[in-house]
Amino acid sequence: MEIYFLGATATVTGSKYLLSSGSTHILVDCGLFQGLKQLRLRNWDRLPIDLSTLTAVVLTHAHIDHSGYLPLLVKQGYKGPVYCSSATRELCAVLLPDSGHLQEEQAEYANRHDFSKHHPALPLYTQEDAELALQYLVAVDFKQEILIGGEVKMRMYPAGHIPGAASVELRDQHTSIIFSGDLGRPDDPIMYPPTPLEGADYLVVESTYGNRRHPPQDAQQLLGEIINRTAQRGGVVVIPAFAVGRTQMLLHYMRLLKDTGTIPDMPIYLNSPMALDATDIFYRHHAEHRLSLQQCEAACSVAKIIRSAEESKALNRRTGPMVIIAGSGMATGGRVVHHLKAFASDPKNTILFVGFQAEGTRGAAMVNGAASIKIHGEYVPVLAQIETIDSLSAHADYAQILEWLKKMKRAPRQVFVTHGEQEAATAMVQHIGEELHWPARMPDYMEIVQLK
Repeated sequence: MEIYFLGATATVTGSKYLLSSGSTHILVDCGLFQGLKQLRLRNWDRLPIDLSTLTAVVLTHAHIDHSGYLPLLVKQGYKGPVYCSSATRELCAVLLPDSGHLQEEQAEYANRHDFSKHHPALPLYTQEDAELALQYLVAVDFKQEILIGGEVKMRMYPAGHIPGAASVELRDQHTSIIFSGDLGRPDDPIMYPPTPLEGADYLVVESTYGNRRHPPQDAQQLLGEIINRTAQRGGVVVIPAFAVGRTQMLLHYMRLLKDTGTIPDMPIYLNSPMALDATDIFYRHHAEHRLSLQQCEAACSVAKIIRSAEESKALNRRTGPMVIIAGSGMATGGRVVHHLKAFASDPKNTILFVGFQAEGTRGAAMVNGAASIKIHGEYVPVLAQIETIDSLSAHADYAQILEWLKKMKRAPRQVFVTHGEQEAATAMVQHIGEELHWPARMPDYMEIVQLK
């Protein structure tokens, strides 16, 4: 067995690992790089593999940093199966076309306003490209064993991160390896904990929060306090939020806050049609999370849904108090960018971040105190209050990852720590070595390792 690290090394984005056993070649995850420009430029590079020899793709979950390169892969000639869970297939049908549409929209906007260095600016792929890629997704039940290429057996186990998220076990006649995928939290208010696994010869584990622990804060209470402070100033709360998982949690908390009278009866807008589609998928896969169908319906009804671009633009002409939830979660694109342009320069307003902000994103810049952010070729001053709620994260922290690892009945020969920025991944390596006494290291980008 051999593994080729094509992404998510010293960064939380671009997850891609090529696993080879004899003539069987499996790409585990097919994600886009996000954040820093030097990372995003990698998306334009063709993968250094012969797609005619690629047997299958396996997706751990639907988030774009794990699935977003798939339309390019198909555009470049891949026509084989893409194995994933049922919920992941449904979520990809929402997320991937939206990713293509956003890229077309951004390219068109750049060309119309002439602020791109490229003439013309082009999308990485289109909505049509993404829709064509969806035909290759094949749903696999959790714990169902399938044979890939006649040599490798695969099973997927719930990882608790979002609906459909999986840890993946692959084994041939001699060697086994587990890819943790993105691990959820055991105390997540919506998702169930990640499934404990038996263990394998090798392990690839994420490290998004490898250097920190989630604070013991009451996220619902903190959310209410931030909304109330902003409402008293007559301001607007703008929340960049991921359409899958984070948005549903926010709506659930806001419904509870309104029902108890903790926050005033102020308008809440969900400016993400994609999040509405994702919420429908939450309904259909309610066995994977803690919310009942009634709670899902109640959460969704707390906000007015903004569907058209005209309605979205009209929000920017409104005054507070109000709450706007919009994508993307790291403020790298989507409708929230236009809201930041409209509201970030007013000190009455609040920009609230409720998830991990990757290095090089607008979100990370604001959380780290940037005086201005660049939007559509112009610098927008950041005078609004910047708030964060770290305890809403859908990722396990380092202590929770260690607890998941401790439940394995046998130690791996080697742990590869990925999906974390340099400092976080380095810390996770140290934690694994000190607490579990397992050999662990952070692989290099484009490194090839023989798994003996």
